[in-house]
Amino acid sequence: MSLVIVRASLAAVEVLEEAIRRFVGVASGAARFVRSPGTVAFIAVDGHEVQGWCWGYVLARPDGASMLYLHNLEVAESHRRRGIGRRLLRSFMEAGAQLGAGKMFLITGEGNAPRAASTSRWGQAWQPRVRP
Repeated sequence: MSLVIVRASLAAVEVLEEAIRRFVGVASGAARFVRSPGTVAFIAVDGHEVQGWCWGYVLARPDGASMLYLHNLEVAESHRRRGIGRRLLRSFMEAGAQLGAGKMFLITGEGNAPRAASTSRWGQAWQPRVRP
């Protein structure tokens, strides 16, 4: 099977519900989330199974610009070290740039050294396109 990255939307709300069920343990709130302004989420699907997801927000800044906030990125343990997290993050960052975000931030706990190292590398590579 081939891995597909799906952007969360009302048309794909069932896929988001499945990601929420898998990684959070509940499935309520998916439709409300995608209807809320500024929400961005992507789901990694391999065959018919959700193997990863990321979600966050485009936020307004007081200087009139926008920034992207990544709240969560998670990949199923059985599918880690295959580039899925990188693909999810790339999709998330590209969507943020298309929505006008010029910067992105996330918070990583000190106890999560692998994620801190990965996100540091990713942050170095993000060059958002600036629209006139």
